[in-house]
Amino acid sequence: MIPFQIQFQALDTDIIVASFPKCGTTWLKALTFTTVNRHQFAMDENPLLTSNPHQLVRSLEYDLYMNNPFPDLDNSSLYNPRLFATQVPYTSLPTSIKDSDCKIVFICRNPMDMFISLWVFRHELRDESLEPVSIDEAFDMFCHGVLEFVPFIDYVLGYWKESQENPNKILFLQYEDLKEDVNYRVKELVMFLGVPFTEEEERQGVVEERAKICSFDSLKELEVNKKGVHTFGAPNETSSKKAETFVVPHRVF
Repeated sequence: MIPFQIQFQALDTDIIVASFPKCGTTWLKALTFTTVNRHQFAMDENPLLTSNPHQLVRSLEYDLYMNNPFPDLDNSSLYNPRLFATQVPYTSLPTSIKDSDCKIVFICRNPMDMFISLWVFRHELRDESLEPVSIDEAFDMFCHGVLEFVPFIDYVLGYWKESQENPNKILFLQYEDLKEDVNYRVKELVMFLGVPFTEEEERQGVVEERAKICSFDSLKELEVNKKGVHTFGAPNETSSKKAETFVVPHRVF
């Protein structure tokens, strides 16, 4: 994470998708990518049909900077504007992100739903040679911020407070609101990013079309999401039964 914090130079046109694990990251990546780039390709040529969302919106700290302190970011994507993801708390983001005019889209989720999803996700991918952490132990570690960067509430509050002070910089979304009315939230998203749907697009059903291709039911049926791996070596499967493994000394959460 340190190379990312020190070396990354944000452009004013960059878009950063920020989230805590298991808060709808894959969904938001898909929605952001396909709406921002909707004029660059026809629906039947949408890269989501052949590439996993994590390949299209790459993690800055866990992918691009993981093994290379000087990644070629200009050639990391074929699309413009540059679109990246991060799970770093707002307070720890590179100064260039905070000081630039780039946009940050943040998504959070009900903490209990998120925690259970994260525990099941990682528990099922653990190395069976290691002793698993019980759900009670994991919850205690989670509340104290042992397993991630900071305690979950502090993490969310960091982005929420900044979104209140600078609403043109950060869009604060909730997973539950997306589930309740995804079309409305997608329109809110593109308005924030400066690429709103036209009246003609809305009449033609483009909003619903883009939301549908990014839905869990659509993504899980694509062959690209049934094989291969992404960050941390985690399977590309979009099923909630799979996720990256997080190893703690002699245990796995």
